[in-house]
Amino acid sequence: MEPQKQSISIPVAIVVAGALIGFAVYMSGKPVNAPTAPTPGGSPTASEVKINPVSSNDHILGNPNAKIVLVEYSDTECPYCKRFHETLQRLMTEYGKDGSLAWVYRSFPIPSLHPKAPKEAEALECAAEQGGNTAFWKYTDKIYEITPSNNNLDMAQLPIIAGDIGLDVTAFNTCLSSGKMAAKVKAQYDDGVAAGAQGTPYSVLITKNEKIPITQGALPYENMKEIIDSLLK
Repeated sequence: MEPQKQSISIPVAIVVAGALIGFAVYMSGKPVNAPTAPTPGGSPTASEVKINPVSSNDHILGNPNAKIVLVEYSDTECPYCKRFHETLQRLMTEYGKDGSLAWVYRSFPIPSLHPKAPKEAEALECAAEQGGNTAFWKYTDKIYEITPSNNNLDMAQLPIIAGDIGLDVTAFNTCLSSGKMAAKVKAQYDDGVAAGAQGTPYSVLITKNEKIPITQGALPYENMKEIIDSLLK
């Protein structure tokens, strides 16, 4: 999929702005997700987002030709990503079945905060190498389910998860210890930086004519639903 470089439409811009205001109110008095991967120049506008096209090399949940494709850059040890993962699961249940929404996951580990995250991202890729897209999503769902976040996951859990979802644990461990997936993880991280990620989770909504960055991290379900409904109209 090759998204066109067009500016965000005014109605959608209003909805996105409203969602961000609602998020600010929602988060008042709560800790916020501070930028964790500085990028020169600040957050991009819709027309400035430079993101690698979604392809068969991506980890895609839902129809690749969906009306809206949400590309998420995520860190498995980020507590906001854990929360947002649940939000996206709920959105996919509502919008994924009819081809309205697809979810693409790209790793964006931030070792300065979460030294375990890069290896965990490699684990996701080792699961995918052995079991394809299905194993990738099963493994990813499980790691977000059990991690306490903030670099507190016991790394001994990584092969246990592999066994729990039916993978060959020996082959998984060989893949993980080899470090051969590090380059793939770095490529996803570099793509996130180029797309404007300054922290996690960072998402870009892609439609036929628009690329819309969601720069405020883990927007609540209600705000994301409002944005998606506006785009579908």
